[in-house]
Amino acid sequence: MELKKKFKPRIKARIRKNKQIINRNLDTFFEWIKGAELIELKECNTDEDPVRPELDNIFRRSFGRKIYGVKYMGEIHAVMCFAYTNEIPKDVTELDKFSHDAFLQSAHRDQNVGKIAIAYTVWSKKKGGGKLIVKEVFKKIKKSNHLNRLITLSPLTEMATKFHTRNGAKLLQVNKTTQNFEYQVIKKSLK
Repeated sequence: MELKKKFKPRIKARIRKNKQIINRNLDTFFEWIKGAELIELKECNTDEDPVRPELDNIFRRSFGRKIYGVKYMGEIHAVMCFAYTNEIPKDVTELDKFSHDAFLQSAHRDQNVGKIAIAYTVWSKKKGGGKLIVKEVFKKIKKSNHLNRLITLSPLTEMATKFHTRNGAKLLQVNKTTQNFEYQVIKKSLK
């Protein structure tokens, strides 16, 4: 019994110390997220894209399409590519066609391309980067005056399903080679 009493305070002290070390390491590990910023990119390294490496930078920047990155200390840690459309595409061919149509329609109207932001690829080079870029892009879309939906054109993989559902998206539809998730965009009314 006496031996047990001697060890109990030591164990508690060790547990406290380990918790402090773990918390300090976690704070350091995710510290980069606090100083990261969302920027529009002119190009990205398409070889790093695990979803659609076959799409070159010309495709990613044509007809109102955009590339965004999360930058921290001069380095890009996550990338997300968008096409702006007025319809929900079921594959990359429709994505190309719909974004081209939305771009041409905007040239005749108000220069605002599409009503729907289609995220067709996302990847991260650093832990937490994928979630951060989704959050930052989501904020940007909520602030826009013409975009009212954020939808993905995701591969039919468990990883894509888990990523989007963990980040708050709802499965919209399953297509032949892709799936679409929607992030609910609720805009504040101007009163």
